[in-house]
Amino acid sequence: MQGLALVLLCTVAATLAANTYTTKFDNIDVDAVLRNERVYKTYINCLTNKGKCSPEGRELKDKLPDALKTACARCSPKQKQGLEKVLKFLMNSKPNDFKELERIYDPQGEYRKKYANLAKKKGIRL
Repeated sequence: MQGLALVLLCTVAATLAANTYTTKFDNIDVDAVLRNERVYKTYINCLTNKGKCSPEGRELKDKLPDALKTACARCSPKQKQGLEKVLKFLMNSKPNDFKELERIYDPQGEYRKKYANLAKKKGIRL
């Protein structure tokens, strides 16, 4: 009986873990990345298929389509906070990079429409 309980507990834990993105990169200092043009460019080049990806960049690139599709439902609170910070930065400081990302990840403007009200509430002007 205890063995069955342990198996069920492990199954539930695995299911919960599968429903969220990894948090192993949550300690990356997003502000430091955005302030460092070289590091920032590495991420942008990864996301726009213009350069190699670091492990963190690859993880972001792999999860971005799902995050857009699900309103970041599997993101940790820290990931959502980082996303908001990055979006504000892109819109205010790097609009051409945002347009390039949008061309790749939202060519029909589906997500722009879907998240317009949420962005407005967060102070992000699309």
